[in-house]
Amino acid sequence: MLKKFLDVLIGEPLANEQGSHEKYNIPFGLAIMASDAISSVAYGAQEILFVLIVLGASAYKWLTWTSFMIIGLLFILTVSYIQIIKAYPQGGGAYKVAKENLGTKAGLSAGAGLIISYILTVAVSASAGADAIVSAFSGLAEYKVIFVVVIIIVLTILNLRGISESSKIFAIPTYIFIFSMIFMILYGLFKYFVLNIHPEPMYSIPTKATESLSIFIILRAFSSGCSALTGVEAVSNSVPNFQEPSQKNAKIVMLLLAGLIFFIFGGTSVLAIFYTAVPIVNGPTVVSQIAFGIFNNGIMYYVIQFSTAVILLMACNTAYTGFPMLMYVVGKDGFVPRQFTTRGKRLSFSFGIIALSFIACVLVIIFKADTHRLIPLYAIGVFISFTLGQFGMVNYWRKKRNKGWMKGAAINGFGALVTLITTIIILVEKFSEGAFIVAILIPIIILVQLKIKAHYDKVACGLSISNLNLKNVDLRVQYSHIVIVPISTLNKASIGALQYAQSISKNVIALNISTDKEAMEKLKYRWSELNTDIKLVTKYSPYRAVVTPLLESIELIANKINKDEKITVIVPQFVTHDKWNEVLHNNTSFFIRETLLRNNNIIVSTFPYHLVDEEENNCECHN
Repeated sequence: MLKKFLDVLIGEPLANEQGSHEKYNIPFGLAIMASDAISSVAYGAQEILFVLIVLGASAYKWLTWTSFMIIGLLFILTVSYIQIIKAYPQGGGAYKVAKENLGTKAGLSAGAGLIISYILTVAVSASAGADAIVSAFSGLAEYKVIFVVVIIIVLTILNLRGISESSKIFAIPTYIFIFSMIFMILYGLFKYFVLNIHPEPMYSIPTKATESLSIFIILRAFSSGCSALTGVEAVSNSVPNFQEPSQKNAKIVMLLLAGLIFFIFGGTSVLAIFYTAVPIVNGPTVVSQIAFGIFNNGIMYYVIQFSTAVILLMACNTAYTGFPMLMYVVGKDGFVPRQFTTRGKRLSFSFGIIALSFIACVLVIIFKADTHRLIPLYAIGVFISFTLGQFGMVNYWRKKRNKGWMKGAAINGFGALVTLITTIIILVEKFSEGAFIVAILIPIIILVQLKIKAHYDKVACGLSISNLNLKNVDLRVQYSHIVIVPISTLNKASIGALQYAQSISKNVIALNISTDKEAMEKLKYRWSELNTDIKLVTKYSPYRAVVTPLLESIELIANKINKDEKITVIVPQFVTHDKWNEVLHNNTSFFIRETLLRNNNIIVSTFPYHLVDEEENNCECHN
């Protein structure tokens, strides 16, 4: 029943050979990859105005200059990331570039920044999507956290259905947002300049500045607006997810993505000035105010609000594409658990998808789905990866020295310088607002990754047969076995285990730990009726502990045997025909197995006794 439910929820399993069909073409790839970057316009201009509004009416003048700075940075990043796509078609983006050209720790730093960025993409985008809905329907405000968590769960299920199916599901709302925003910008400019309609602002604009203009305010506004550039790295991380020719298709998507960000972010910033949108804490968003100023309370206002909410939710999907692929690449290098490298039943990296959703939900609950509190943590991680990726590419060109290498080095060198300055600005300006958390988390993530790698290296070294001459390996080694069968009572399962034990060794011991003297005497009496020479060892436990005395007794025997002897512990376990019945039993055998496996001289085996329907339903019990 559970399997059928999962098949309906997630979809029927896909064969490995179907993997080539589970890739993006250009339209679907753009829909998935663009969602994070272009959705940032829903709060990019707003975050800039939150900082600049202290300048009073002149805030809108500096919004223009700040937006130009961010668009210029977008151009630099676009050119630089096209270089990365060209040089690293296997994916991995900044992590792979930094690791191979700057060293392991630099690569892990870039990877850690991207990991944090992707997690925050889900938390911020889902929360911002809820903000757009709450702006239109204020009565839903008290259910915002629950609403965001439910959204993330739904997105998780949709992404577990696989790349091809999820891209088809998310393409339509993404393109609705793109076309509705383009229409709003063009019609808003037409209405303002051609029809000469200048609506009054919804909220009063501070006429007097509460602070004087300073370079620090401009830099703080710039650092806030840089959140609009998160997501541009996702294309380079996910090149293998594109249909062949994957490099060419990824570069086309990168260029289209940059063009959309330029038009929508730039257009929204211009409209925010013309329609004098005012940033309001826990009030209508800047995009909501612009849409209302252009369309009043008409149907297009609600189309904009709905499509904005949907694209902010779809922005999570960029993370659901980039994060699992990044963790796959890092996992192949051994720095994260191997579970991240395994494809699920629908050929998606299921473990990465589920891990991403779980951590994002925890963040949403901790920060109460407050977008303004989450955003300061957002940009720093991705800009660290931007910077390391660009410096890595400079070294890449210097090593390769092929035709045009100086031009490539110059492009990435300039990109490295600009992103480094931007990273420092964001870190300094946002440090007290939460960026310090990211600065602490990145070294912790790197340390954990190095520990994981050391563990895998140790295991690989211990299991390696590279130093063995396989021709001299004799698989016919003979061991003298002492077989121990732990039993609580004498029943069909324990008798079956004892019969199996005698079939593999003549030296069998039945071991019983009892918390009840009467039950122990009863077992001894039943044992005397058996026609066997197997030795029964019983031990009374007055403090009602069973597992610990049992393990101590087995390990005591194991520590006294010779090198050519092995202890085999056969654990009887009955199996019912209904899976749910297992929760009704204490599953002591699980703890016995897990503990005994740590002893080098002990081999643990399970003897399953299957209870058939006839035995369960037509049973006559006798005392």
